[in-house]
Amino acid sequence: MTDAVALAANLLKEHRASIDRLDAILVYTLAERFKHTKAVGKLKAEYALPPSDPAREAHQIARLERLAEEADLDSEFAKKFLNFVISEVIRHHEKLQK
Repeated sequence: MTDAVALAANLLKEHRASIDRLDAILVYTLAERFKHTKAVGKLKAEYALPPSDPAREAHQIARLERLAEEADLDSEFAKKFLNFVISEVIRHHEKLQK
C-alpha cells in the first residue's frame, strides 16, 4: 500500500468515525425531541386540542429553512426532514386522542 493510499484510508476511517458519532447524536436528539412532543400530545388530548397546529408548523419549517441556510445545509432537505418529523408527531398525537 502506498503512502497516499494509506493516508486516504486513514482519512476515510476518521470521517466514518465522525459520521458514526453524529448519527448517534441525531438518534438521541430525536428521542429527546419525541419525549417532549409526546408530552405535548398528552396535553392536547387532555384538553381536547387539535393534534396539529398548522401555524406553528409553518413557523417551524420557515425557522428550520433559515437555520439550514445558516449551516450551509440544503434547505429543501431540511424542510423535507422536518415535514417528516412533524407528520410522525401528528400521527402520535392522533393516537393519543383515541
